[in-house]
Amino acid sequence: QVQLVESGGGLMQAGGSLRLSCVASARTLSGYTLAWFRQTPGKEREFVAAVTWAGGTTYYGDSVKGRFTVSRDKSKNTIYLQMNNLKLEDTAVYYCKAEYHGLRPDGMDYWGKGTLVTVSS
Repeated sequence: QVQLVESGGGLMQAGGSLRLSCVASARTLSGYTLAWFRQTPGKEREFVAAVTWAGGTTYYGDSVKGRFTVSRDKSKNTIYLQMNNLKLEDTAVYYCKAEYHGLRPDGMDYWGKGTLVTVSS
């Protein structure tokens, strides 16, 4: 089982920065990719960024490339999303997801409950 708890959301003016955190409680995150998704009411959930736990390889959605940075701290079982130059369209609930890409046939994916980011003008 993997439990994910996001934090760091809040209100920020356009052009500002926020850093989100996702703490994972698990025996091990071996085989997992930790990802950030976001969702605005009326829109489908959108991929934001991801980092492989083992190797630290990162991936980004086109809408956030150059502005957001995903990272991990393996000693804290935590991933971060550094969001710079925030735009109004970044307003969303941000969710942390643990995606299993290892070798176990019964590996599962897990979601956090989300943290709200509101960007104002």
